[in-house]
Amino acid sequence: MSEASFNTADPQGYFSRMLRGEVARTPVLTLLGGEVEFVDAAAGSLRARYQGRDDFRNPAGTVQGGMLSAMLDDVTASLVDATLTAGQGVATLSLQVSFLRPANVGIIQAEATMLRRGRDVCHVMGTLRQDGKDVATAMAVCKVV
Repeated sequence: MSEASFNTADPQGYFSRMLRGEVARTPVLTLLGGEVEFVDAAAGSLRARYQGRDDFRNPAGTVQGGMLSAMLDDVTASLVDATLTAGQGVATLSLQVSFLRPANVGIIQAEATMLRRGRDVCHVMGTLRQDGKDVATAMAVCKVV
């Protein structure tokens, strides 16, 4: 994770340890080719990128919506994870996705913004972009467990 900026809530939390390579990346992050580029837990902001792979294509030849949804789930839950302390985890309660335009095989940029961080429930907005254009957005409700 090269020269990225990572500001998480707890250096001993799972997310911080994963970013430092002390614990394994999640299998879904590996599948999606995900890389966190920036996180500022205090500001409620996270940027990442994913790899829209050739085997993610639907019959129309673009990245299948379920794969885009998985990217949005990952980026929104990751932002919540960055705000947690050691021993806490995150579960997505709901994810409402809107597809705006097709995504092609290649790099897909992702951003997550914390809209409200409650004690047990967080509301997060996620956006996927390709070639400077929004391809999908999501509103996620996540629970701290």
